[in-house]
Amino acid sequence: MQMKQCIGLLAVGVALLFGSCQDNTYIIPDGVNSLTNDCLKRSLGPNMVGGSIEFAYAMAMPYGSGHLVSASVEASIAGADSTYLEHRSFHTGDSGEDVGVEIGSPSINDGGTTTVTFTKDTVAATLRYYYMIPEEARGKQVSFRFSATDSNGKEVSYDMGPYSIENMDMKLDIELSNNSFFSIEDMAAYTADEAAAMPEKIDLVYLHRVQRGIKFNHALVSPTAENVAAGYLPNITLPAGLDKSTKLFKSYSSCDQQLARDEYGVFVTDRDLSEFDFSICSNYSIGILQRNGFWVETADGRYRAYIYVNEATENRAGMTISMKRLRMQ
Repeated sequence: MQMKQCIGLLAVGVALLFGSCQDNTYIIPDGVNSLTNDCLKRSLGPNMVGGSIEFAYAMAMPYGSGHLVSASVEASIAGADSTYLEHRSFHTGDSGEDVGVEIGSPSINDGGTTTVTFTKDTVAATLRYYYMIPEEARGKQVSFRFSATDSNGKEVSYDMGPYSIENMDMKLDIELSNNSFFSIEDMAAYTADEAAAMPEKIDLVYLHRVQRGIKFNHALVSPTAENVAAGYLPNITLPAGLDKSTKLFKSYSSCDQQLARDEYGVFVTDRDLSEFDFSICSNYSIGILQRNGFWVETADGRYRAYIYVNEATENRAGMTISMKRLRMQ
């Protein structure tokens, strides 16, 4: 009797095991069986007025079930006039390059909505969207709703965001010539005559000198009497009214991808500028090298900035910088 019970329990166990294996058998999923969509944010780093936020928006439907009719993006804050949705669908070519295939007419902006109408019979596309950040978005958050429609009247949508827009400004590739005068507020360089007409705006003097016994070369110096007396402004005659003592902190390791464009993964933000400790700064810097970075605060504390040195040839006057600037007051 006990042997029969054991055989019976073994048979039940085998049946359960077999049934369990059948239930867990992997089934290859079907492909797209209805209109569907997905979205990816492509751009990195802080979002700033005048810059862009880039997305890749993908949509697809089953082959033979109809075709795509339109794609659109609605932004919670209307983008600048140059905002657009690509009318080409991109894929990666054999050599890894982006290949665009035209699938519709150029996009049309209507308020905060950007739309592409398909002109080619297609069931799948990936379109890139470039939201050009307007002044109206400064210090705010912006969200996006991506949507697509097909010839069957079906619509799908995909929400992205919200994304914060920084308060700071950015300017790239500012050319500094020897003995020029620089304004943090304007993010611009001026001649001596121009500086004399606006002394209240001048924060730094750029100069290049080759001096025996000191590696002077490229320099940024506050236009103060003490720096003239100390020899940090050799052979420079300051226009009347230039006397601001601007705080400078030189960093050899800091960088910013948006300013450098050949460095990756590091970004200066509003928070970085707001929280930097300027109590340890001097009011001049000499021996500046290419790829140096500077944290800067104006004498009145109204502006803070991060300046990156894009180009500074050691034995030649002239320097190219890019900067981010935050208004503090």
